[in-house]
Amino acid sequence: MSYQVLARKWRPRTFHELVGQEHVSRALVNALDQGRLHHAYLFTGTRGVGKTTLARILAKCLNCRQGVTSVPCGECETCREIDEGRFVDLIEVDAASRTKVEDTRELLDNVQYAPTQGRYKVYLIDEVHMLSTHSFNALLKTLEEPPPHVKFLLATTDPQKLPVTVLSRCLQLTLKNMPPERVVGHLTRILEAESVAFDEQALWLLGKAAEGSMRDALSLTDQAIAFGQGEVRHADVAAMLGTLDHRHLLALAEALAEVDAARVLQEVASLAEQGPDFGAILDDLAGIFHRLTIAQMVPDALDNGHGDRDTLLPLAARFTAEDVQLYYQIALQGRGDMDSAPDPRTALEMTLLRMLAFRPQGVPKPPQTPLPIRGAAEGDTPAAAPSSSPATEPGPSQPAPAAVPSPSESSRPETQAPVADDSGEDISHALPEAESPEPKVADVEATSAVEEVPPPVADAPGESVDAALEDEAQRQADAAGVADVDDTPPWALDDAPAPAASEPPAAAPEPSAMDVAAEPVEPAPELATPAPVAATPDAGIFDHARWLASFESLALGGLTRNLAAHCIVEHDDGETLALRLDPSQGAMLADVHVERLTKALADQGIERRLNVTVEALPEDLDTPRSQSERLARERHAQAVEALRRDPHIQMLEHDFGAHLLERSVTPTDGAASGT
Repeated sequence: MSYQVLARKWRPRTFHELVGQEHVSRALVNALDQGRLHHAYLFTGTRGVGKTTLARILAKCLNCRQGVTSVPCGECETCREIDEGRFVDLIEVDAASRTKVEDTRELLDNVQYAPTQGRYKVYLIDEVHMLSTHSFNALLKTLEEPPPHVKFLLATTDPQKLPVTVLSRCLQLTLKNMPPERVVGHLTRILEAESVAFDEQALWLLGKAAEGSMRDALSLTDQAIAFGQGEVRHADVAAMLGTLDHRHLLALAEALAEVDAARVLQEVASLAEQGPDFGAILDDLAGIFHRLTIAQMVPDALDNGHGDRDTLLPLAARFTAEDVQLYYQIALQGRGDMDSAPDPRTALEMTLLRMLAFRPQGVPKPPQTPLPIRGAAEGDTPAAAPSSSPATEPGPSQPAPAAVPSPSESSRPETQAPVADDSGEDISHALPEAESPEPKVADVEATSAVEEVPPPVADAPGESVDAALEDEAQRQADAAGVADVDDTPPWALDDAPAPAASEPPAAAPEPSAMDVAAEPVEPAPELATPAPVAATPDAGIFDHARWLASFESLALGGLTRNLAAHCIVEHDDGETLALRLDPSQGAMLADVHVERLTKALADQGIERRLNVTVEALPEDLDTPRSQSERLARERHAQAVEALRRDPHIQMLEHDFGAHLLERSVTPTDGAASGT
């Protein structure tokens, strides 16, 4: 007996055996079971997806000796004849070879006659879009109102070429392309039944090469069996298809993971010896980055497309998410630039080296808060704050009484030093004895501003006096330097003292400036220099409350900050800090993020070894992100309530029927107070 190719031997004979077209088989099965059959069906889809096979199965269902059924027996004479292609009432027409109108008229002349053996006379017209316009016109009337014993089954790979008059007379069923997973599964069952040894990697190569066609996949499998002497092996299939060995691409990805430019060039040289398509290498490399992203984000969704799943999962852990995204984008850009490159190999090498050159070296530390920036703009350096405090005292060789009230306030106005430079020194030089009324004005505002930082002031008054005296001596030694820091030029201070007496009114606007500056400038680092000793993070347990309070000051950015914002503190034993991460963010966690978070905590004095686990979070604890969102919702609700109480808004709503769009409300600082 002659050998029968796999595509014919394993051709489905029932709807149950059909692979990958459930949506079409379900519609036909229900139509057969309920007796709601259309007189003309149009099957569309790419080559080798089952259009003709479905038509033959439907012909068997219509003419089976057991009756019209969705499950033909396959044993009666009619079923066997249809399977063997010799059933007289199944008229198969190749429209590509019979395009003339005469052929169509000859075909339709026999439509009026009853079937010879079966229940229905079935016309199966393959590649129907190849018919001429006159042939379609001749077919229209019969296609619209055929005799009750006639069924038309049309098949085409290009339904756009069919006239709309034909499309409107048919029930169109579109067949889908076969995904590689479905093709590999079907080939696995066939080869196991055929007792043919195979590699799964080889089947994935065949599934991808078939491009959605099951018939092409079976034909390629036949070719691979012959090429491999009865076996289907990965190396043989790769050589047969002329594709690049996937192991070379994985080696190239590993070189990128190690940031080894020399090895990258060695791998490219090794690939060049095989004379590959360098553009295809970039395409395949982009595919690897795509799969690495899936391995990082949703590991369970990673298929075994090239039999490399066990290799890609650990490889994905060696890349950061930022690296993979950047490499993927550079690969796509390099593929587009390849046509303008001197030669394809140069384009490939430059693209790979560009990946390493632009690889992120770490997320830059963002400013923790606007406070240090504003303080630096006003006082140049943090060291200027202590020296500017005594600057409000009288000039050189002034008696100590002017400095006596200062120590009590030296710790307080330290936070306001940049502001005091502008007004205090002018007044002290002009009216030494009139100094008492002016500081009282400053005292009132300084007291209101200083109320935010009472603990450091109350704890170390003696140290503040010593610091003030030392700063006074240093100011006298560096008078020129102080003058440079001050906004007021020194020659303006030595002018006639009489105009200086009228300076206090000019200094009247300064309190408003002091108010503005006192709130944000409050550089707790200056005043709190002794305080960290008493409040060192290592001195106590770093609990969840401290985690929420200190999160904003952590020098984190990008994905690391986003991951940290979804963590809670489980426990701290002084050596190991255990964090729990929201499972929705767990796929993006990498070792580099843990290292960055460890360093950021160490910069804050919290030197611990981090242990991050991915588990469901308790509902009673806020993460930094959820706390921020909750506070934002509360502020928004307060802002909306404040607007609803506003008499102008109420007048607009009452008189003009206006409505407040709550989603357009943006809370301001005054929203909480109802202003």
